[in-house]
Amino acid sequence: MDQTDMPRCQVIVLNGGSSSGKSGIARCLQAVLPGAWLTFGVDSVDAAMPASLRDGEGGLGIGADGTVTVGPEYRRLSDAWRHGVAAMVRAGARVVLDEVFLDGADGQKRWLHALDGLDVLWVGVRCDPDTAAGRETARGDRVPGMARGQADSVHLGVRYDVEVDSAAAESMACALLIAERHALRG
Repeated sequence: MDQTDMPRCQVIVLNGGSSSGKSGIARCLQAVLPGAWLTFGVDSVDAAMPASLRDGEGGLGIGADGTVTVGPEYRRLSDAWRHGVAAMVRAGARVVLDEVFLDGADGQKRWLHALDGLDVLWVGVRCDPDTAAGRETARGDRVPGMARGQADSVHLGVRYDVEVDSAAAESMACALLIAERHALRG
């Protein structure tokens, strides 16, 4: 695909805390956006990591209170993964990213670096801490406290083109709002 044939907005980044509704919104976006869109995100890269980095030294650490820390080797491989996603976009794929910027603005900066030169729609997925914690409990696959702890911190210093509130609206309504903003960008 020639660069002139590329759609203007090729990447949609959904940033929100654990259990904020990003994955549901991403699936709805695939249904409402024109053309085919791939979805990837934090769960994709976590699943691809070796077991030794999912809960070990140099890897991803999850405290008893749900606090998440990222070690240097996990960070290095995550950075390589980000550049791989960007290469797919440059090769013609359109991508919705389901992300958690654990360190707020610094997380966005890492994606800005990888996606340099691409048109990106930055979306904040907000969800009040109580609703996110309730979803976390219902899921049963997260350490209690993770959703509440991330609900606001992942947004610190992050710039968005649009924000949605997944506690106030269903995933499809959020996706339709995002798709509308996407259409305005061309």
